[in-house]
Amino acid sequence: MKIAVASGKGGTGKTTIAVNLAAAFDQAVQLLDCDVEEPNVHLFLKRDNIAERIVTMPIPEVDETRCTGCGECGCFCEFNAIVSVGSKPLVFPEMCHGCGGCQKICPEQALRETPVRIGTTKTSTSRHITLTEGNLDVGLAMAPPVIKAVKAQVQNELPAILDAPPGTSCPVIAAIRDVDYVIMVTEPTPFGLHDLALAVDMVNTLGIPFGVVVNRAGSGDHRVHEFCHNRNISLILEIPDDRRIAEAYSRGELIVDALPEYKPLFARLKTGINTLVHGVHR
Repeated sequence: MKIAVASGKGGTGKTTIAVNLAAAFDQAVQLLDCDVEEPNVHLFLKRDNIAERIVTMPIPEVDETRCTGCGECGCFCEFNAIVSVGSKPLVFPEMCHGCGGCQKICPEQALRETPVRIGTTKTSTSRHITLTEGNLDVGLAMAPPVIKAVKAQVQNELPAILDAPPGTSCPVIAAIRDVDYVIMVTEPTPFGLHDLALAVDMVNTLGIPFGVVVNRAGSGDHRVHEFCHNRNISLILEIPDDRRIAEAYSRGELIVDALPEYKPLFARLKTGINTLVHGVHR
């Protein structure tokens, strides 16, 4: 079972939900931090056995002894990462998506791929949690390949919780694609509702089952609840606006540890999602 925790906007408590849900499991579980531009799950866990891997992406290089300047590679590339204007092609690595199409289409076989570092993944353990986090190198923009490298380390025999990037852009799609269920975290504010609506359209387009968690419930209005009711969306959990939760967060503590009375809440969330997922798959 793979569960993604996502949100239409940042700051809703997505990571808080993901890490506390993992802590509430009564068995070994994987936690994958796919927010590779700003990974922060590790701040809430005491990690052991840290192992790092370098993530690379194939970038084309031109063999000028073979190249005739025909321009086929530039015409093929949808991202303008390689261009040829009556001369040998120029490669712009920061725009390349590493698809390899330019190499395949070159009639002179004048292109070869060279692996270029774009980030790292780190795997560690904390209690019954195996954490895998991705980290995109500073100044780079291609988050999806790093997210793919994080997801490649999923062990299918264990349940997995994926902390997705916020928003509805390409990195989010890369993170939540092929999961069994998405927990959509929002807050009861106009901004929360606006971005929740965008995120709901996204998961509906992808055809992934999902439910909504309202964080800081009681701090805003009821428009999120009305939206979920009108759209027949499952409201699977509400976490109250409790100052003690914010204080625990600021200290880097888990809610389930600092405030044990909340642990049954996350245990019920896990049980409820498990029931929904198996119901969907029957």
